[in-house]
Amino acid sequence: MSKPNSTDDASRTPNLGRRRFLQSAAAAATIGAAPHLHAEGQPMANPPSTPTPAQAAVPARPVHLTINGRAYALHLEPRVTLLDALREYVGLTGTKKGCDRGQCGACTVLVNGRRINSCLTLAVMHEGESVTTVEGLAAQENLSPLQRAFIEHDAFQCGYCTPGQLCSATALLDEFGSGAASAVTQDVRTRPPALTDDEIRERMSGNLCRCGAYPNIVAAVRVVHERG
Repeated sequence: MSKPNSTDDASRTPNLGRRRFLQSAAAAATIGAAPHLHAEGQPMANPPSTPTPAQAAVPARPVHLTINGRAYALHLEPRVTLLDALREYVGLTGTKKGCDRGQCGACTVLVNGRRINSCLTLAVMHEGESVTTVEGLAAQENLSPLQRAFIEHDAFQCGYCTPGQLCSATALLDEFGSGAASAVTQDVRTRPPALTDDEIRERMSGNLCRCGAYPNIVAAVRVVHERG
């Protein structure tokens, strides 16, 4: 009587193992699909017939602003930021949208003489107020002293942050002139004795320059202050 061929047994063993694996996989797939098939058989809930409050359109409302000395009557949704109102509705694109989170200062403008990040405030919040953008710093064809100093001292490279830097520096000089202290003023209870480089850097710290023109920006602000 001949012995079973060991070679044939070895060749059949992988086939048996593969068959069992495929059977197990098929069973597992069927079990896993059962809840999904059951769910598909259930009737779908009717979608809401009316939009939720968050989805509903917000009606526009009139907003009156004085921008660079000119009166504007805008029709805006309450959700429109001051930055978008200036760029998209008024067409003053000098004010830049950088981070759109109030971290870079590229969108800095002056509202009633106070510098703010226009990306963090709504246009409707400034009804009747006066807004100054970089386009309003020059007097007709004459650049402001700060604008000229920025050119003389190469206080910009790509120029993207420059509008915000100029508006912020303009407010800085006014703030220092009124006696406002900063975080580096030795005694905040008294008027800062001098506009030092440290004072300038601290007061301009909310405006970022990715090109790294900070030394020249400080120099431009300092020379305008010294010229009075």
